[in-house]
Amino acid sequence: MKIILVAGARPNFVKIAPLIQAIKKYNRKKRRPKFKYFLVHTGQHYDYELSHSFFRQLRLPDPDFYLGVGSGSHAVQTSKIMIEFEKVCFKTKPDIAMVVGDVNSTMACAIVASKLGIRVAHIEAGLRSFDRSMPEEINRIITDHISDLLFTSCKDANENLIKEGIPKDKIHFVGNVMIDSLKKNIRLAQRTKILERLDLKKNGRNSRFGYLTLHRPSNVDDPVVLGGIVSALKDISSQIPIVFPAHPRTAKQLRKFALLKGISYSRVKAPLDETQRIIMVPPLSYLDSLSVMSAAAIVFTDSGGIQEETTILRVPCLTLRNNTERPVTLTEGTNFLVGNNPDKILRIARTVLCGGKAKKKIRRPTLWDGKAAHRIINILAGCAH
Repeated sequence: MKIILVAGARPNFVKIAPLIQAIKKYNRKKRRPKFKYFLVHTGQHYDYELSHSFFRQLRLPDPDFYLGVGSGSHAVQTSKIMIEFEKVCFKTKPDIAMVVGDVNSTMACAIVASKLGIRVAHIEAGLRSFDRSMPEEINRIITDHISDLLFTSCKDANENLIKEGIPKDKIHFVGNVMIDSLKKNIRLAQRTKILERLDLKKNGRNSRFGYLTLHRPSNVDDPVVLGGIVSALKDISSQIPIVFPAHPRTAKQLRKFALLKGISYSRVKAPLDETQRIIMVPPLSYLDSLSVMSAAAIVFTDSGGIQEETTILRVPCLTLRNNTERPVTLTEGTNFLVGNNPDKILRIARTVLCGGKAKKKIRRPTLWDGKAAHRIINILAGCAH
């Protein structure tokens, strides 16, 4: 069976890595049909150094095809991916195109494969925020409805798909491949020197700090909204410093709206004085990010995957959105939806930091055990017979 594995953005790399490892392990066993895979990097996240570090740290092979589509509007980026990916499909003639997540690469490659009669497998199927103003929600819905195999990470995803009329025999509840990567790499991540470089570890002990990621247009493109978030975080930073790996778009908007007062920028050491305790640093590699996140007292994010990672790391996570496509992190994990309301951000953060009982019960979601990729490959092997 020939499989094309599609990765377009950095979170995709984290999800693809355990799949490749599971394929290699499966292929080493005797008297079984073998898998041949081709890895496609669409170049949707086009920062070479950062992408390269993810490939190296996750022990990913060099991609067989690099499409190099770069940035652009949703229409421009999606159309470029479709044009280039079609060429790859003609050249490789795969049996299955495997797409992950919800970025433009996911939807674009699923559409191309489906129209060419190639079976589509979607990993992380069924996630829904029920907010179609999010481009990712459109990508998720379209990809799921043209996929032949839908691999879900939580039970509510199964329910969403069934409600939308997806046949049950296409749906496979397998667990979370992102957690496969976390479990495999967490000890290695905790041995990195990032905490020392940021002056967050002294005399063998970690300082108490927060961790922030922020990139969604709804949060960073409106000066009033972004200003409110920054104001709340500055108040919180009087209690603990906050490490902030800044997305280039977010850094640009902070400069544009003159919101950098009280935020320091550091490439090496973090100047933790009383006036600049939000420490803006360049984007971090996967292992450095995992290291900082696992040691944080609290995480602030508008990302999707971080809600899942903090749940397994048992680190309180305040999601700066009004909805989430990962509700299991609210009901079983460490996640809180706080939106971009400064008062709510402050109130929940203070409760968490003061040791208040913010959650009744925290438990690991079902099948988030580090074995999702192996379940997926075994199901695909069954399809080959």
